[in-house]
Amino acid sequence: MTNGQKVGRSRTLRAIGMLAGLSAVLGGCVWGPQASVTAAVPEDYRLRHPIAITEGNRSIVVFIGHGRTGLTVAQRSDVMGLARTWVQEGTGAVVAEVPVATPNARAAEATLQEIRGLLIAGGVPSRGITLRRYHPDDPRLLAAIRLSYTRIEAVAGPCGLWPEDLGPSINDPSYGDNKPYYNFGCATQRNLAAMIDNPSDLVQPRAETPPYTARRTIAFDHYRKGESTTTSYPEADKAKLSDAAK
Repeated sequence: MTNGQKVGRSRTLRAIGMLAGLSAVLGGCVWGPQASVTAAVPEDYRLRHPIAITEGNRSIVVFIGHGRTGLTVAQRSDVMGLARTWVQEGTGAVVAEVPVATPNARAAEATLQEIRGLLIAGGVPSRGITLRRYHPDDPRLLAAIRLSYTRIEAVAGPCGLWPEDLGPSINDPSYGDNKPYYNFGCATQRNLAAMIDNPSDLVQPRAETPPYTARRTIAFDHYRKGESTTTSYPEADKAKLSDAAK
């Protein structure tokens, strides 16, 4: 073998080695994103089904018969309750939707004045009441006056999504890793969001309320005298068991 052939063979082997190394590097680059995508799926149910703060609607329905105007006692209570909650949590006007071209349209129009008066008496300003008229989809059904307003609320979900099989399957690469299924914890998060009174509590604590000055003065007075500052409950002795059997 001549020197030229040796040099050519050496260059060929060197090129093959470089190609093999480049293939290994490229193969590693392809494998990396696939592993990161799998690892990016949250396993904690609080991350998979987070509680979000959004704007929703609160509404009530007031059924009005065609032969009677005015509200019943229960309906007045519902309207007043809506007015009180609007003062606390309303973020928009109270929308009153009144049916038209129905057998009870005239009665609903007359009853609307009473509803408006109750809302104003409950704290809703007159400019905060918006009137809308609608045609019912089914004229055979009893049309009603719908009262609604927007508010801030906490929501979670939707629940009931099952993208993966719970049982053993060759299509599930994570089977056997003891990981929670996708829908796990969704109902708990949704129920917790529905029970929250003030959605802002999920983000920040509430401001402290003023101290009870009268009780604080009594406690300081006991402290200055060297007496116990704890509260005594004389009725607590009544709950003790009798010692007659001892």
